[in-house]
Amino acid sequence: MRKRLVLLLLCLIPVTGITAQQKTYCNPINVDYGYCPIPNFVTQGKHRATADPTITLFKGDYYLFSTNQWGYWWSHDMLQWHFVPRKFLKPWHHVYDELCAPATVVLGDSLLVIGSTYSKNFPLWMSNNPRTDNWKEAVDSFQAGAWDPAFFADDDGRLYLYHGSSNEFPVYGQEVDRKTLQPVGERRSLIRLNDTLHGWERFGEHNDNTFLKPFIEGAWMNKHNGLYYLQYGAPGTEFSGYGDGVYVSKQPLGPFTYQSHNPFSYKPGGFARGAGHGATYQDTYGNWWHVSTIVIGTKNNFERRIGIWPAGFDKDDLLFCNTAYGDYPHYLPTAATAKSLFTGWMLLNYNKPVQVSSTYGGYASNNAVDENIKTYWSAATGNKGEWIQTDLGQLSTIHAIQINYADQDATIMGRQPGLYHQYKLYSSTDGRSWKLLTDKSRNTTDVPHDYIPLAAPVQARYIKMENVHMPSGKFAISGLRVFGLGKGSVPDTVKEFIALRGNSERRNAWLKWQTSNNATGYTIYTGTAADKLYTSIMVYGSNEYYFSAMEKDQPYYFCIEPFNENGIGKRTTIIKVE
Repeated sequence: MRKRLVLLLLCLIPVTGITAQQKTYCNPINVDYGYCPIPNFVTQGKHRATADPTITLFKGDYYLFSTNQWGYWWSHDMLQWHFVPRKFLKPWHHVYDELCAPATVVLGDSLLVIGSTYSKNFPLWMSNNPRTDNWKEAVDSFQAGAWDPAFFADDDGRLYLYHGSSNEFPVYGQEVDRKTLQPVGERRSLIRLNDTLHGWERFGEHNDNTFLKPFIEGAWMNKHNGLYYLQYGAPGTEFSGYGDGVYVSKQPLGPFTYQSHNPFSYKPGGFARGAGHGATYQDTYGNWWHVSTIVIGTKNNFERRIGIWPAGFDKDDLLFCNTAYGDYPHYLPTAATAKSLFTGWMLLNYNKPVQVSSTYGGYASNNAVDENIKTYWSAATGNKGEWIQTDLGQLSTIHAIQINYADQDATIMGRQPGLYHQYKLYSSTDGRSWKLLTDKSRNTTDVPHDYIPLAAPVQARYIKMENVHMPSGKFAISGLRVFGLGKGSVPDTVKEFIALRGNSERRNAWLKWQTSNNATGYTIYTGTAADKLYTSIMVYGSNEYYFSAMEKDQPYYFCIEPFNENGIGKRTTIIKVE
């Protein structure tokens, strides 16, 4: 979503300021996303894109497949991802259909994969050693004809297929013969959208588009404590509110009941927005995770990335996903844990002063620090020596930096070998005397969302990034994000927090609160029970939020907490809205 495997292993060249064993990550994940192979009428230049991810644990490694990447990634630690080039489709299939929304399943000592298709002549591939391009056909022609497929191997040895991507048709389910790997019997209609009840399923950026019906897609199945969790994406991959819902059953093919907490995966605010069409999986320690699609949608409606979020099942077997501060640095676990994985490192340079070497057109400098992945600053060229400097406003303790490149005037289409970014990072306490913080002037890897956790925290007020080499196009940044802790106090508890829910539209609520003078932003928590506030929404630069993802016939509970560069303030008392 080419033998570059060697280049993607831990770089043999020492890099100043980077720990040898990274223990944190930051969304969007930093993989070498291919440039979009699908031009259409809304395309505004070449751009990177992938979506519809699945991560599967196989023989101690994680395998990441996503849409239209001409290959896949593997990792031993969910941090360093290594690309394996592979064209799975036969020559007579259209190149744009290369593993769109792929499905994977582990059967015995084999990993199986297939892409989306409405035809019945797609091969189903298998491998015993997918670290390398070592695949063979499990079946020549898979007869189901499934778009957005998902396989599920039950613990009784039976195999099932779930699929569907439509604003008219449902998600279907069907058994697959484990020996012949072909569908058995007729497919069943399992679940449909019901946006008259479920507010989050309504189409549009604000769930208010009445011209198109919402889409159900991206089926996925997990089993936990004897229950089957059929997951699906809605209402459209172009929107910040793109999320995943879930129905639960005691049988793999239903009947299914809508879970009271939905969408279980949801991230409409912050820098990286959207958490739909994904897959839920366990790591080597047994911890649950959810990988999903992040929307950009600037150069193309389907300009997208990948995010990984902690997930789990609570004491009542409710499936949830924790996206709170989900685009800030998080720890990767080293054991089974029920604790929050958030590092506590805060964003230090939101809307702070920026200086740049040059500016191209209307791509203004402060777009690089506005916490909006859809906007970006662009230099006038991609030449060596172009630079951007951010002022944190005060001397701060810096733990990590994330660099999110944009694709201004890129000329690449598809996936090409030999792409790489090179740059240098400097720090300063006074804006005059500079120290080299990280030197990647000899880097040989493609790092569109580079994340640099420092080996030791650094005291600085200014960070400067100097371009050395771009893989294509101009030097352009959608997010130069500096993480750590400031020297001041955390904001006080929010005052006058209210939630207004009228009788005319029960799926919506208007949330308002008194502005906190020293708050950078706010995180709203909500759910259908006071002890299940699993949904979170990050809000910058406002003291109100229009929440349109509610269930029509359920009460809701809300609270809010302020945050700034120094940390997180206390949450308000939970309020109930009937």
